[in-house]
Amino acid sequence: MTNSQADARSDPQADDAGAMLRETADRLLADRLTPQIRARGAAGEWPGDLWAALDELGLPAAILPEAAGGFGVPVADALSLLTVAGRHALPLPLADTMLAGLALARAGIAIPPGPLAVAQGSEVRLDAAGRATGQAWGVSFGRHARAVVVLADGPDGPVLVALPRDALAIEPGLDIAGDPCDAVRVEAVPAPSAPAPFGAAELRAAGAATRALMMAGALDAVSAMTVGYANERRQFGRAIGQFQAVQQSLAVLAGQAASAAVAAGLAAEAVAAWAGASGPGLLPAVAAAKVRTGEAAGQGTAIAHQVHGAIGFTQEHRLHRYTGRLRAWRDAFGREAEWAQVLGRHLIAAGPDGLWPAITAA
Repeated sequence: MTNSQADARSDPQADDAGAMLRETADRLLADRLTPQIRARGAAGEWPGDLWAALDELGLPAAILPEAAGGFGVPVADALSLLTVAGRHALPLPLADTMLAGLALARAGIAIPPGPLAVAQGSEVRLDAAGRATGQAWGVSFGRHARAVVVLADGPDGPVLVALPRDALAIEPGLDIAGDPCDAVRVEAVPAPSAPAPFGAAELRAAGAATRALMMAGALDAVSAMTVGYANERRQFGRAIGQFQAVQQSLAVLAGQAASAAVAAGLAAEAVAAWAGASGPGLLPAVAAAKVRTGEAAGQGTAIAHQVHGAIGFTQEHRLHRYTGRLRAWRDAFGREAEWAQVLGRHLIAAGPDGLWPAITAA
């Protein structure tokens, strides 16, 4: 963390600004994310009115510095909006729009208005004339994005590119939650670009951090709704939450949600340091967070569905909206096995004398 970021984190006004952002987002989503909006999204319709409401409040740009149209709050506080998004199982690309904006701002590229996307993988080349050719995949809400951000191979090294939506050929797809997750192709298209101030591994880690934050928020909501259901559902003359076995499961679920929240918070701090161009610890911190939140998502969804029984799988019940997205976010930008290898290589490289400092730093 840079000195300016540390000062911002200790500034009560900055803390108040972060809390105000979260409260604003929570009220908006509680009021505007209606069953009708969800049904439209599930049918493939873009909920433009909800996105416009988010955009009107400036929430997608909250992570940006003031010079780029943001609020100037600490990056970690802005990222905490994603826990609110997870808590509401938001079917919109808030995470990728924030991440794309942050990456473009670091590279000095003008940020297009509207929703943005970040490719999870790409094979794109930029020629000497600045024309992009290639393909990208794992593009969340790519069909609705104004631009897709990728790292391309340029004549002189890695280049960050904002591929304009109008020039893309979209191959539509869906993730496990039923949200758009597309592949795109581009052929000799001029695109805004600049030398990349970071590598593909760092961009992927920042994407993984956004999913860890959303998983933490979703698990918090899943834990609360599961406790509520256990206290309402009666069997053998009493609420099932009064049975010791169910209470034990609920305690495990709460513990998983709490662990995910802590891990995701550490990932947000690592991304904040990376945004300040001082992020050598980004990969190990995010690796640990993605592994821990992924494990929590796996155990948490299993417990929630065990307690809810068959009703939790029905279209009418809200639980499946959360557990489906938990599975999708667990997959996005790498599952636990991939990030466990990243973390393992980091710890091995530290050597015997550096092992404990490396663990505590991560």
